[in-house]
Amino acid sequence: MIHHITLLDGAIGTNLWEKSNDKVPVWRYNLENPDIVMELHREFIQAGSEIILTNTFGANAEAVARSPYSVEEVMAAGVRLAKDAAKGTQVKVALSIGPLSTLLEPYGDLTEEEACAIYQEQIGAGMEEKPDIIMLETFMDVNMMAVAVKVAQQYHLPVFCAMTFEKAGKTMMGQSVEDIMDVLMPLHIDAVGLNCSLGPDAALPVIREFHQKTDLPLIFKPNAGKPVLAADGSTKTAYDENTFVSDVLPVAEFVTYLGGCCGSSPVYIKRLHETLEAMR
Repeated sequence: MIHHITLLDGAIGTNLWEKSNDKVPVWRYNLENPDIVMELHREFIQAGSEIILTNTFGANAEAVARSPYSVEEVMAAGVRLAKDAAKGTQVKVALSIGPLSTLLEPYGDLTEEEACAIYQEQIGAGMEEKPDIIMLETFMDVNMMAVAVKVAQQYHLPVFCAMTFEKAGKTMMGQSVEDIMDVLMPLHIDAVGLNCSLGPDAALPVIREFHQKTDLPLIFKPNAGKPVLAADGSTKTAYDENTFVSDVLPVAEFVTYLGGCCGSSPVYIKRLHETLEAMR
């Protein structure tokens, strides 16, 4: 027997690219090809996902400014599609928010005030459609994460925080799990962990360190191995669904939220769901 694990979804970006001939930033599909976004959400729900993430990860002012759309249009459409897919089920919708492409000072040119304004616009636009959770994911700088957390907490929803790590067990900015918890614990977030990053085998030491350093509910949403871009534009991963599931199972005794990131299709989530059900 294992404790209850809430099953998340798998990859949004790599799966949408597989479904479309247009290799554009995937948030554009919310307006240009909404059927494939809705289809993917429904596939994850059918596979067993209890929380699905919106297709809004990179839809901030820095990125959307280079398109004919507004942040408000893209974000609202992204949340609506996820909520429509979940209609009639108990599945919750998490507003997906990612890091900004410009680094914060002193490593980049972005001030905290500027980052705060960008997140106010992006998160505020998504909140118009009333998601259930705010998921800040794939951050490599905990200081940028802290800016986003403070904006997200204005809306009084659960705020989940997932960082991304390198093989050495630190983020690209050189931050350790301990560094991350020192910043995030005083902010009273609702869950913490990692996503993207590495395949589950390489990510296990990091999530175990989170387990040692906090009693917060833990998130584990690793890649299906490091994604590799093929010549035809598709992505390949080192893990099939069986290997992925067998390698994530060691965390089942202590994580609360479990899913996949790049390369993990609904097939991976279905296999994970079946395996967890058999263990209950």
